[in-house]
Amino acid sequence: MRNKIHFYKRCLYLCVVMLATVSCNDWLDVEPKSQVKDKDLFSSETGFKEALSGVYSIMTQEYLYGKELTFGMLGVLAQEWDYQPMVYLDDKDYTYESIQTEIRIDSLWCGLYNAIANTNKLLGEIDAKKSLFTNPNYEVIKGEALALRGFLHFDLLRLFGASYAEDPAKKAIPYVTEYTPEVFPQKTVAEIVDMVLVDLGNAAEYLKSDPIYTGKAIAETTDNGYLMNRQVHLNYYAVKGLMARAYLYKKDYQNAIRCAMEVIESGKFEWVKQSNLTNEKMADLSFSSEHLFALNVVTLESRAETYFSGSNSAFALDESSLLDYYEGTQDYRYLYQFKSGTGLSAGMHYLKKYDQLSGDGSTVWPVAYRNKMPLMRLSEMYYILAESRYHTSGDVLGALNEVRRHRGIGDLGTGDLENFNSLLVSEFRKEIIGEGQLFFCYKRLNMPTIKRTDADMTGLGLYKLPLPKDELQNPGWVNNR
Repeated sequence: MRNKIHFYKRCLYLCVVMLATVSCNDWLDVEPKSQVKDKDLFSSETGFKEALSGVYSIMTQEYLYGKELTFGMLGVLAQEWDYQPMVYLDDKDYTYESIQTEIRIDSLWCGLYNAIANTNKLLGEIDAKKSLFTNPNYEVIKGEALALRGFLHFDLLRLFGASYAEDPAKKAIPYVTEYTPEVFPQKTVAEIVDMVLVDLGNAAEYLKSDPIYTGKAIAETTDNGYLMNRQVHLNYYAVKGLMARAYLYKKDYQNAIRCAMEVIESGKFEWVKQSNLTNEKMADLSFSSEHLFALNVVTLESRAETYFSGSNSAFALDESSLLDYYEGTQDYRYLYQFKSGTGLSAGMHYLKKYDQLSGDGSTVWPVAYRNKMPLMRLSEMYYILAESRYHTSGDVLGALNEVRRHRGIGDLGTGDLENFNSLLVSEFRKEIIGEGQLFFCYKRLNMPTIKRTDADMTGLGLYKLPLPKDELQNPGWVNNR
């Protein structure tokens, strides 16, 4: 019996005891801050809304997307920073066995499966309670929950599994679809990707009721504005963008193109305008109009002050590295998303996209810009389009240059395509610094080395975080290394 339940008990210990800020939801009871028991929580539509919100809340924690899966551990593993807190030095050298790094890795594992457990609890209750919902809340909430389950499993795969390019038949992680103490078996990389796509496909069907897809106007007076602000939810087009990401991972280029084009052609996401960047007190620092999906991190201001300032906890670049990212100083990202250090921090440059502004005195900073932690962008759809066309047919440069034109820099020429993978990484890293996607890009391409380090990434299996040791006690499980 111990083998069947230690997985969940261990995660409960890590998430609740060692990580006291886990979420507003407890691992087993799915209890929000109001301490409503799950049997009462799922007795009303409001309870389902609160449970779904709880999953997003888990994701915003610092040990997940609130730091480690964006600018923290994944930024360090991708060699994005010249300077990072001392606690990340082993991560930077890929010494995964060190105590601090092992704790971080275990916390990723447990935190993501914690979110999945809460999602499965919601999904296990919702169909029997369909009569509680006012349209289209049943479809939207169930669609989002299915999408979250796919999203979270896909990132677990990208962290702990082999890349598709390395070995799609290699055992990776379990795909957990029920709220139960039973231990699920490891699935192969290919099986996980296919299961992700099934969940996302089903989610997309439910989310055809999403206002971002139907075009239905939602006001504050409509169900208290519940279906407003769809970019901070896994909305219909975010699901399609995630499907494009997953299809690209499995080298299904035609379907990747199809999904990416659906997002692009929707016209729902607008390129940021330079006029919305030039006023330093009113700027759209994260380019929020382009977010397909972002988390609403209510403590982002304090995190930006802690991690992107002159403190010992900061992440920073020096001038030469910043110029290496951006070949021209007219690039909007260079001009508007970094700030220079002063005093003892002179010569260091800090990411500004997570800063929170107060407005210019006469006008408050727009709500649409606040507290946004982007997890998927419009620009990624163009990079997916370019890569998929490179391996099939179509205008590769057109897709890359569309992004460049909206960043204030010149077009690439045909000669730039001679080493396409290097070009793609160079373009991608400009765009998503501090967002956790660069490490996954290197891994998906199975590149032997990462820029700014000579570590043998593929030969030493450094793209795969080691599975927590206790999980290898599960019957039939194998080491992913």
